[in-house]
Amino acid sequence: MRTRATQADRSARSRTALLESAARGLSRHGYGHLKLEQVAREAGYTRGALYHQFKDKQDLALAVCAWFRETYWHEVARHVEQEPEPVAALLTLARGHAVFCRRDVARVPIALRLEFSGQDHPVGREVERNYETLLTRCAGLIDAGRAAGTIPPGRPTRALALAFVGALEGTVIALAGQAPDDELFAARAVAGVLGLTPPS
Repeated sequence: MRTRATQADRSARSRTALLESAARGLSRHGYGHLKLEQVAREAGYTRGALYHQFKDKQDLALAVCAWFRETYWHEVARHVEQEPEPVAALLTLARGHAVFCRRDVARVPIALRLEFSGQDHPVGREVERNYETLLTRCAGLIDAGRAAGTIPPGRPTRALALAFVGALEGTVIALAGQAPDDELFAARAVAGVLGLTPPS
């Protein structure tokens, strides 16, 4: 016997559909050109249903940032946390990031960082906060790898973390749609930045 979905289940389902639709819209058109009516229509809901969940475009975009962070944790970051060795964790991050970015919604942070660069805007600040969290995690793993002797000494940790993320994002963008090369070369690119022998 099938059980009927509760109001909370239906609300959660519609919220997720609207967030995914908004993420696609943000990655394709940016914040400035995002149309809420189109977001609702592509999710299979009315504009009224969207406004029942989100008060305005800014609220929706901030919710997308939070949803992205949570999704990234479940699909990438938690696997990184399970790696006890820093180099293995960094390579797991690179590979996981490449796989995660095969979906167009994964381009949201890059699109929004570019759009809000140099501006003081709540959405831009949230995107930068998420980016800083990633950089901080990479820097911690780099420091741990250097302390263990598995990552050679060299440039300041912050500069190396920035180069790591830049190489990762650049490789994944350049190889979009080219699995499994995106994953392979993402790992090789970050290994090179870290001064390590690239994995085969």
